[in-house]
Amino acid sequence: MSWLQRLRIDKFLLILVCVVIIASLFPCEGKTKVFFEYLTTAAIALLFFMHGAKLSRQAIIAGMGHWKLHVVVFLSTFALFPLLGLGMNVLVPGVLTPTVYLGFLYLCALPATVQSAIAYTSVAGGNVAAAICSASASSILGVFLSPILVGALMHTQGGNTDVLHAIGSIILQLMVPFIVGHLSRPLIAKWVERHKKLVSITDRSSILLVVYVAFSEAVVQGIWSQIDGWSFLAIIVCSIVLLTIVLIINTYAARWLGFNTADEITIVFCGSKKSLANGIPMANVLFPPAVVGAMVLPLMIFHQIQLMVCAVLAQRYSKRIKRETEQAQGMTEAR
Repeated sequence: MSWLQRLRIDKFLLILVCVVIIASLFPCEGKTKVFFEYLTTAAIALLFFMHGAKLSRQAIIAGMGHWKLHVVVFLSTFALFPLLGLGMNVLVPGVLTPTVYLGFLYLCALPATVQSAIAYTSVAGGNVAAAICSASASSILGVFLSPILVGALMHTQGGNTDVLHAIGSIILQLMVPFIVGHLSRPLIAKWVERHKKLVSITDRSSILLVVYVAFSEAVVQGIWSQIDGWSFLAIIVCSIVLLTIVLIINTYAARWLGFNTADEITIVFCGSKKSLANGIPMANVLFPPAVVGAMVLPLMIFHQIQLMVCAVLAQRYSKRIKRETEQAQGMTEAR
């Protein structure tokens, strides 16, 4: 086991950090910037086209019947998180700068992850079919709900986000490619299945490109004079506290509502995550180039923390499921 695996550090996050460093040292400007902006728009369209092509209707139908579980997950993603985000306003300006706080508000408005939520649910022994349905539906609904939430949350802070324009941009740049990709699934599903590694590389390359362009603009606008070491520490601490609160509330809500352990696992992992894959391209559409870099910093740090914490939780749940299964088998044999 490598030291990265021991520390539960995602290699992709390390690559993202390297891209931020490169953008800080060699930001794209002038004609190069224009070229990269067009390339970024195409990359985002391709990213969501592939998301649509990968989405299986059968998998969604398999988990749709568990509506109570999905309601809990959606409330956690699109209600609990935003409320906690608004509550973080008490930390401004003593702990969080206004810019960093807006980044947390944006984070709280985002949909859940798909891949990692399903992966951790599977490792932990949870309800995978329900996780696929919840995570996929969250990702799709987030394309519409997140811009509305961003507009509402920013408005409470005196922002001037144009919600209708944001939704229009999201539909044109993200949802249309997604729908086209999904409608093309009968034609390209087998190719996508055979080339999962290539599709994954395409996805991640798109995100890296968006991050490079966003931080290039942010560097030109002086992001590193706005965010210092204290701000980074504050983002880390606040991310840990935010994630901990959500995990505790989801865990006890699932138990109080009478869900079994497998469903509790699904609620915990699907209701506590925020999507880096959707968040970074969406920020590129929603916000002016000068602020995108600062807006996604909390998301990038929260994403790494959620991966590390949920990896440990998944192992603990796995042992609990195994123990409960052995106890059930023992009781059956005793009879």
